[in-house]
Amino acid sequence: MDIIIRPAAPSEYAALGEITAQAYLGDGLLDFGESDEYLGELRDVAKRAAAAEVLVAVADDRPLGGVTFVPSGGPMADIARPGEAEIRMLAVDPAARGRGVGEALVRACVERARATDGCTAVVLSTQRTMHTAHRIYERLGFVRTPERDWNPVPELDDITLLTYELTL
Repeated sequence: MDIIIRPAAPSEYAALGEITAQAYLGDGLLDFGESDEYLGELRDVAKRAAAAEVLVAVADDRPLGGVTFVPSGGPMADIARPGEAEIRMLAVDPAARGRGVGEALVRACVERARATDGCTAVVLSTQRTMHTAHRIYERLGFVRTPERDWNPVPELDDITLLTYELTL
């Protein structure tokens, strides 16, 4: 299977938003299920694409997954500092998992970061239970940065996100 990574086209936004939402729901990553307000953010690919670069992985003209690449200083950044790019909302259709889609998407983000003037690192946040993603990050040279771990919903104590960094 040849996987192509490229910027998502507007005609793919709805499908990619649904892949992202269903991946997070299916993996139990949203505390409130369908009523979780973050679900709307996951589905709103057009909003992300207006503020960052949304990449899609396709094979046989079918979207398999996507990721949001936030260049240094982008408005979609959660934890990136000046000179750092950030990876957000990585998701792979459950039916396409185990085929290298997630790794290809992360590699594409790293390549974009290397091509960005002044970018010295790539950072990301991940949930504790995303063990497959952790293995991808570590295999590609990302290291844990526990001093940057954070909680996006302070009123819920159990949502501390783990952080990783790849120095370029």
